[in-house]
Amino acid sequence: MTTRGRHAALPQRPIMTRPSDQARRDQQPLTAVAARPVNASLALGFLILVFMVLFCYIGPVFYKPDLVHVNLVLSNQAPSGAHWLGTDADGIDVLGRLMTGGQLSIEVGVAAGVLAAVIGSLWGAVAGYLGGAADAVMMRVVDAAIAVPVIVFLLFLAAVYQPSPALLVFVIAGTSWLSTARLVRGAALTLRNREFVQAVRGLGGGRLRVIVRHIAPNTFGLIAVNVSFQIADAIVVLATLSYLGLGVQPPAADWGDMIAAGVQSIYSGYWWEIYPAGIAIVLVVVAFNLAGDGLRERLAETGVSY
Repeated sequence: MTTRGRHAALPQRPIMTRPSDQARRDQQPLTAVAARPVNASLALGFLILVFMVLFCYIGPVFYKPDLVHVNLVLSNQAPSGAHWLGTDADGIDVLGRLMTGGQLSIEVGVAAGVLAAVIGSLWGAVAGYLGGAADAVMMRVVDAAIAVPVIVFLLFLAAVYQPSPALLVFVIAGTSWLSTARLVRGAALTLRNREFVQAVRGLGGGRLRVIVRHIAPNTFGLIAVNVSFQIADAIVVLATLSYLGLGVQPPAADWGDMIAAGVQSIYSGYWWEIYPAGIAIVLVVVAFNLAGDGLRERLAETGVSY
């Protein structure tokens, strides 16, 4: 056998190709983001959030005023050593109520924001990947829902049903997922034509697998940015409903209830009954917005785009 024949008989080793840089970024957007240093907006937002969470959840462990019994003798007292932020019209300590009210505001806001993100992400991912008539019908549903005035819908539901934290979560999430659906749908329209999605299709992957295992996870960066804004919006919506008297029922209270009660006393000079709750809402909303802006900047720096 000749040398040429011996070489021809050897098995040929398959040629291994490396995925393109864009494909690697598509498949590992969160790894790319994590490799970058934390920017100022994200760090500041995170620090404010940590402070507010510690204030609302750890503060009551050390500061334990009576928040249940009405004491008119102590009503509308100015800040002092006994009551650091004064008392309200019922003689209840404002600082203690600010802490416990913050727990409800944060819990309802986070739960509603996350739930809205989950619903909107699944809806948008399915609509964007399927395309065609299914996409058209699903997005017309979103457009019709967006056309309904949100505050009118919220007032109707809150007036018909007995308000509770769980109900408020579903009511707020039910009106907040629409914007997320449109964002994720746009990302899905782009992702479905990427190399790794085409490879899964070529290997026989079904639609459900592509959506759940590839489309939805690769929009997580976009969703994470959006959910931070959703939480901030949910906290504001909750405060609005509570201010209008359609929030949770006493003795439970949130920051919106405190503002509603404080408005009646602000003209009497009792500033401590409204400003602390207003400042707390502003701090939390600004913190979530800073965190969202910071995360969006990090995604842009890594080249992750949709």
